[in-house]
Amino acid sequence: MANSITIENVHAAYGSVRVLEDVTITVNSGETVALLGTNGNGKSTLMKCVMGIVRPVSGRIVAEIDGEKHDLVGRTTEQIVDLGIALVPEGRRLFPKLTVEENLLLGASRRKARAQIKANMDFCFDAFSRLAERRNQLAGSMSGGEQQMLALARALMLSPRILLVDEPSVGLAPLLVSRTIDAIKQLKDHYQLTVLMAEQNFKQAVRIADHGYVIVHGKIAFEGRSAEELNNNDLVRKLYLGM
Repeated sequence: MANSITIENVHAAYGSVRVLEDVTITVNSGETVALLGTNGNGKSTLMKCVMGIVRPVSGRIVAEIDGEKHDLVGRTTEQIVDLGIALVPEGRRLFPKLTVEENLLLGASRRKARAQIKANMDFCFDAFSRLAERRNQLAGSMSGGEQQMLALARALMLSPRILLVDEPSVGLAPLLVSRTIDAIKQLKDHYQLTVLMAEQNFKQAVRIADHGYVIVHGKIAFEGRSAEELNNNDLVRKLYLGM
């Protein structure tokens, strides 16, 4: 069944400060789409608009879940999560004084996920063996890379159809960034997810992206319909490749 997101002409602001202007992007079913941009250009705000954390000033956000379309604007975050849309937030936002296993169990808040708790947890521990080793360890005592793995696994406990990942590389060493991006692809393929990933590490993001968008000062400055188009674009070369 189709699972996609269509964002049309979205404007968003914090008070009088306009953050997003006329943003239009499409994430087709089964795709991994990269939203590329440096800090402060609106990537996280767009993610928050999809999740109902920030309400757009204008525009439409429509999610197709298992073939049924849902207008997300005006819905609460809880309602959006219950549709099957999960967010891995920037900075991970774990419960530091709870164990790995307790954090994972809290991720299974969606009604449809509760019957799959054991299967999902078994997969998470298989995919991230370090989490299995540390299932009784407090999340706050883990390394940054381990916490990022836990944040991804917690989102999967929701049994999502669409996964949003906000800045997965922040605060991680280069080797861990590569492993995190590889993990996102592995999880996407296993669960047949549709993925929207906001990321400033261009080289890592395009390794797994089917296509992508470059956002500059709250506006979509370029759409690359393939990794090759992104790599060969003059704006991308200037912003990311120093050329």
